[in-house]
Amino acid sequence: MKALVLCAGMGTRLGELTRELPKPLLPMGDEPLLGLTLRYLARHGYDQIAINLHFRPELIEGYLGDGARLGVKVTYSREEQLLGTAGAVKRLAPFFADERDFLVVYGDLLIDEDLSAMRARHRERAATATLLLHQRVGSNSLVRLDEDGRITGFVERPGEEERLASPFPWVNSGVQILTPRIIDEIPDGPTDLPRDVYGPLLARETIYGYPLSGYRCAIDSPARYDEARAAVASGRYRG
Repeated sequence: MKALVLCAGMGTRLGELTRELPKPLLPMGDEPLLGLTLRYLARHGYDQIAINLHFRPELIEGYLGDGARLGVKVTYSREEQLLGTAGAVKRLAPFFADERDFLVVYGDLLIDEDLSAMRARHRERAATATLLLHQRVGSNSLVRLDEDGRITGFVERPGEEERLASPFPWVNSGVQILTPRIIDEIPDGPTDLPRDVYGPLLARETIYGYPLSGYRCAIDSPARYDEARAAVASGRYRG
């Protein structure tokens, strides 16, 4: 099965940690984050991995090679201009064309969710997309769900009334299973999956949320990097 790991970001919020090093190569004990991610994906059956690159691409290519030592086969997609989360998917349309469904995961995540269970649920529902969701109070970007777990809206910068109307503050976790037909809905140019694709599709396609039950840490600050390393060292992360 095929997956895309999004690795083209600049990682500027980590300051000196990523001045010369792509964020996915940050050390996590004995192995970089990206190495942990690819081993994790392989254990859930994702053994053909596309990786989009922009900042210091030669470092990621040099570390991974063809991916064989991590149990995967890697395809690289270099972006001269950042294409966004959706634009990266669209550029790889031929790579995903023959798949029943495929995974897209942000490259700055340390996560051990059961992807096999998530995939089974996605297929059971015949969903166009299934997004992994977690709860975070005070988020500036909420996901609304109905009683069946179907996503009914994305709320950016919600006011107090909108927050009170959402008893569970669901947030996009950066992991999604998609069917290839969604690629036809991606506009040309740099585009974002939640803003430019999922939102406009809600009225005519089935997009479901899948609640996080495992460990997740988005490494978007030095403090979160320290948290992720501690999770690996302590065994809290079980990827």
